[in-house]
Amino acid sequence: MTKNFLKLFCMALVASTVFTACNNTKTPDTTATDTVAVVETPVEEVVVEEAPKDVVDVAISSPDHTTLVSAVTAAGLVETLKGAGPFTVFAPTNAAFSALPAGTVESLLTPEKKADLTSILTYHVVAGSVMAADLKDGQKVVTLQGEELTVSVKDGKVMINGANVTTADLAGSNGVVHVIDAVLMPKPKKNKK
Repeated sequence: MTKNFLKLFCMALVASTVFTACNNTKTPDTTATDTVAVVETPVEEVVVEEAPKDVVDVAISSPDHTTLVSAVTAAGLVETLKGAGPFTVFAPTNAAFSALPAGTVESLLTPEKKADLTSILTYHVVAGSVMAADLKDGQKVVTLQGEELTVSVKDGKVMINGANVTTADLAGSNGVVHVIDAVLMPKPKKNKK
């Protein structure tokens, strides 16, 4: 029994020591004021590089080409014109589309007229990156649609099939855009009998 009592006494002593040790935490002095130094470290400026604009992005960034962008989207040509190219795009302005007979644009944007719209739009695109200075009077250029456009240069002014180039050489990562003041219309296809 003495052994059991001794064991019990030792266990109580160990428990009280542990209890006292665990409970022996210092209470922080709330009257003391600690000074914290704030060190400003210079933040490295992060520069986000924009991807180079392709010929579609050049048109999208222009408020004067919203109709053209809508037409390119409706024709399903966005992916093609964002491709490697290079392309030369003769881009009619909104005013040029507005000059077409009433209802023409609306009709061309319907799903039933997608083939006609695609033909008209690809008639405005030439393979290669052709700057305005490279265009010569009387030059013929073949379009992606398959027909030719005729270049006229008079007194330093460039015209394509009679449409004036109002802004030239808008460079894109996959070609160049020339703004024109008229919509170029390909010759109607003759029905074979």
